[in-house]
Amino acid sequence: MLKESFHNHTWRCNHAENTEREYVENAVKGGMTRLGFSDHAPYVFENGYYSGFRMKPEQMPGYFETINALKEEYKGQIEIYAGFEAEYYPKFFDNFLNLISGYPVEFLIMGQHFIHNEMDHMDSFHSSESVEKLKTYVRQVAEGLSTGKFACVAHPDVLFFSGDKDIYQREMLILCEAAKKYAVPLEINLLGIRDGRIYPNPDFWEVAGQTGNLVTIGSDAHRAADVYDAASYEKAMELIKRFRLKFVEPGTMITGGHWLG
Repeated sequence: MLKESFHNHTWRCNHAENTEREYVENAVKGGMTRLGFSDHAPYVFENGYYSGFRMKPEQMPGYFETINALKEEYKGQIEIYAGFEAEYYPKFFDNFLNLISGYPVEFLIMGQHFIHNEMDHMDSFHSSESVEKLKTYVRQVAEGLSTGKFACVAHPDVLFFSGDKDIYQREMLILCEAAKKYAVPLEINLLGIRDGRIYPNPDFWEVAGQTGNLVTIGSDAHRAADVYDAASYEKAMELIKRFRLKFVEPGTMITGGHWLG
């Protein structure tokens, strides 16, 4: 059964719904033991640019106050954690770490929705045959892992490469080897399963299985009803069995030491 998920969003990202309390209640109802909130992290860019799919810096106090209050209220029923999902943007990453340094961030997960610095509008999820885009994505994720700041890689197979499978697997092997080197789990994303997205991509997980990566599962809930997603979890477990993946519970990234602290 789905016991833990550390990939869950809040209304602050502008594309999720329900209150944090409703998320917690649904997790408890499903028998989950650990729940992590990882809303899309605030980032400060140049020239006043702001992406509308993440929380704003001024929303961070309310984010942590709400989660910390729920931690106390539900103590003994479920463990609750507060973190962020963030891209690795080399140009702005140090500023990002400084921005969040004054808050009790318990973990970061990498969700590389864009490559370069987002301001270039090169997203990861539109079909492309560009080998250079594929290589850039892989290099950027691998470099982000080398910082030691990320607890896991959310939907590592989000990049929609429509070119040659052999090229795709050759490049993704670099990503998988980096994740293995730094002992960072790769996430099978339940949102991708329940929405019928291009991920999970079997071609990617074939490589992960051959590489011997640690693999975990994240709800990627954008509404409370999706926190405990038993149907998608079962499909994820079928994928794990198919490719002989090394499954670890999401809480491994908390107890394993790969987080900000």
